[in-house]
Amino acid sequence: MPLPKLFLGFLLVALTALPGCTSDSRLLKNLAKTDIDFIADAQQREMTRMMQSLMVKLYKRNPRELKKAAGGSVEQRQQQVFATTGRLVFAEIDNRQGTEALELAFAPTFSGDRVFAVMVGMVGMVRSSYNWQEEQFLFDSLDPQQLFNCARNLEILAWRLSNRRDARGELLLLTNNLPGEEENLSFERLYGKLIAVQDMLAFIVAGKVDRGVSRVAQGALSAAVFFPMGL
Repeated sequence: MPLPKLFLGFLLVALTALPGCTSDSRLLKNLAKTDIDFIADAQQREMTRMMQSLMVKLYKRNPRELKKAAGGSVEQRQQQVFATTGRLVFAEIDNRQGTEALELAFAPTFSGDRVFAVMVGMVGMVRSSYNWQEEQFLFDSLDPQQLFNCARNLEILAWRLSNRRDARGELLLLTNNLPGEEENLSFERLYGKLIAVQDMLAFIVAGKVDRGVSRVAQGALSAAVFFPMGL
């Protein structure tokens, strides 16, 4: 293990073992963070908050999906996805994660809870772009290309939610208003915020490490093909 990583590991262990005031321990812990680490932590918290909001909105718009989970409620589904950290593995969606779970959500033959599959895939994809960590520290290194690709995948997801239909021509999941309904752009605004947060962090990190990001990814949006996130 390189010396800086080893030093950070000892520092964090020492800080968590400190007795006394929690605020003092937190202050010392913050010494192991750079300005960009603080930004990344704030961005990740905001992403989680917005994804929780999206999950509620999708279930309200698609109550039939919730009925596919025996005795389930929106709160229970949120607990399953957000109460734990790290990877999300659920037998009901064949243990698929990230973009594979998203592909399943839009598969014509899938008879399970499409909202759940979308959220498991989306949350896993976002978490992977933060290296599966809840917090970033001094010697951690985010990949700006992964953050950028995640933002493009969110764009593709938004397109699929608004366009993917079944054999009868009906949308697989309802989001925006249908013809004859009152205009509803709340989903579009939420998608835009999610994408903007990931893009902003991608370019901040790219500036820090003096690396560009390949914009070739945007060329695939018309084909609506998800980019792998290294899950």
